[in-house]
Amino acid sequence: MNLDKESRQIFQDSAREWLVDNASITHFRAQRDKQTCVSGHESWQEMAALGWPGIMVPEDLEGSGLGITELGLIIEQTGHHLCASPLLSTGLIAVSALTLCQQTDYSQAKLRAIALGELKVALALEENHHHNPQAVSAVAKQHADGWLLSGEKIHVAEAGSADALLISARTEDSNRLGLFLVSAENIEIKPLQLIDSRDHANIAFDNISVPADALLELGDESCALLDKVLDRACIGLAAEMLGTATAAFEMTLEYLKIREQFGQIIGSYQALQHRAAKMYIEIELARSVVEKALQAVDEDSPEVAVLASQAKALMGDTLQHITNETIQLHGGIGMTDEHDAGLFIKRARVTEYLYGSSAYHRDRFATLRGF
Repeated sequence: MNLDKESRQIFQDSAREWLVDNASITHFRAQRDKQTCVSGHESWQEMAALGWPGIMVPEDLEGSGLGITELGLIIEQTGHHLCASPLLSTGLIAVSALTLCQQTDYSQAKLRAIALGELKVALALEENHHHNPQAVSAVAKQHADGWLLSGEKIHVAEAGSADALLISARTEDSNRLGLFLVSAENIEIKPLQLIDSRDHANIAFDNISVPADALLELGDESCALLDKVLDRACIGLAAEMLGTATAAFEMTLEYLKIREQFGQIIGSYQALQHRAAKMYIEIELARSVVEKALQAVDEDSPEVAVLASQAKALMGDTLQHITNETIQLHGGIGMTDEHDAGLFIKRARVTEYLYGSSAYHRDRFATLRGF
């Protein structure tokens, strides 16, 4: 189910108001100054009370039964305000995995827990510094009525505050690539301090026992499930990046209108007007691509994979350009930690490589199109 255009606007406006009051850039900066990383788990229960984690969860499992388009509106606003939260990893990625897989009592219980704000999930995928979801060394061995998982994952976003992890691993018997939802209780979590000051960690697990239902499968194609989940992860992240790019542009445009140099407002110089116009055009183009990708998921279009890579590649390039311009057009003040410009470029550099860089997705787009 999807909301009409007017309802979506109300939906997005209410999210913006809540974020301004409870999870703005000022809040993020204050949290960053008090601790090494910001996870956003402090506001998770408030987000759950607003129904955000359960937007895509079916109504009979305590959710709203809406689509990724509606959730994308919220995620875009979290990107706009640099709000650190497990919403993308839990409300979009984990919910996608649990709704796409074969339904069991286990998967439905987890969906209900997410909708109620009782479960936060992180996607543990990468094993080297270049995104390659098929290059997996983690092993799953069948054991009694379940599995034994062993391996390591790096750069796991939201791992520090997660109650459970989605882990990709190869089954020892058939070398299939499976996606397992397991408790974080027996997993070694080593926090990382990245430039965006968010919750990232490396994880390790050695012969941890998980139930048979922990293996999430799309029919007999667990690898296909991972591909579908990653497509949705890229589209959701592109929505966040769109919000970040929009906020950086708005901040830059406002500065051009008030900064005086040599007795003139710098925004009156035609060269800077041209640069601002280019930024605006790039954002609007990227917005159309991201919205098309979100719509394709809700319509179950066969073009989802192509649009996912297109959206992630384009948003990576766009956000890089916008944040570079934000620094340059602010001049020296943009290089200081006291100014918010630096927070945007740091987040941009991390999201650029999360779930595959622009170069990776351009190559994937070309491959999917037969080039």
